Amino acid sequence: MFVIILGIIVLVVGFAINTPSLSIARFSRPVKVVGSIIVGIGFLNAGVKQIDAGEVGVQSLFGNVNPNTLSSGLNFVNPLAEVQTFDTKTQNYTMSAIHDEGSKNGDDAIRVLTADGLEVIIDLTVLYRIVPADAPKILKEIGLDYNDKVVRPITRTKIRDNAVYYDAVALYSTKRDEFQTRIFKSIEKDLSKRGLLLEQLLIRNINLPTSVKQTIESKINAEQEAQKMQFILQKEKQEAERKRVEAQGIADYQKILSTGLSDKQLQYEMIKAQKELALSPNAKVIVLGGKGNTPIILGDK
Repeated sequence: MFVIILGIIVLVVGFAINTPSLSIARFSRPVKVVGSIIVGIGFLNAGVKQIDAGEVGVQSLFGNVNPNTLSSGLNFVNPLAEVQTFDTKTQNYTMSAIHDEGSKNGDDAIRVLTADGLEVIIDLTVLYRIVPADAPKILKEIGLDYNDKVVRPITRTKIRDNAVYYDAVALYSTKRDEFQTRIFKSIEKDLSKRGLLLEQLLIRNINLPTSVKQTIESKINAEQEAQKMQFILQKEKQEAERKRVEAQGIADYQKILSTGLSDKQLQYEMIKAQKELALSPNAKVIVLGGKGNTPIILGDK
């Protein structure tokens, strides 16, 4: 558009100096030619618009928005129309308590009140993208700053509205996934009405009040100690059972020995032992005594 305006100005100058009384009147024709060339180049340049990959273009002429979008590549447009480009790739909007981590500087975390009246601080990331066909609608109804006008306020409001149904501890532990699913459905519905598609909602962190954290830590420590003591008791019971079985086995063995061995069987076992001693290289002579006497073993060593 700037080139076209510049060419028109040059043309006007060319016509203005086309006066015989002026010494520069002889330059009128060349100036007109140059002005015409500039205007032609301006119209040619303004009539072709390049849209990059992952973007769509929306034309507006004197405030009227064209409902048709321009796809990626070269597009022929009205030279007088203004073209706004919209990024249709996945975008993220982060609200965090950590400085310079979120989309806004400083502490931008979401502070909510839970069902038990405690304040919980939530860090959140919203992943979304523009629906290409709805880009003209976004330009007409919202504008280019849809992050601050739609994504941010809707997300923060829906999180606060849904957090009141959960206790702080449940929100931090057992109900975290349920809470995330609930706010996803709520935010998705509102964003879709405005031409935005919610892809994913990520709860990055949930910070509880210090007193609640200490209570949870004490409870966890108590549970761990109880589990440790239960393990020790179980181990002691198993050891006691092992000793009882061992003692019972020894008692049963002694009972069998005391009731099951006769004098003749003992004498037979003694003869077998003496025979093994006789076969030993260190035992040479065995003198057997009478009944009940101990045999004498004579050897060379």
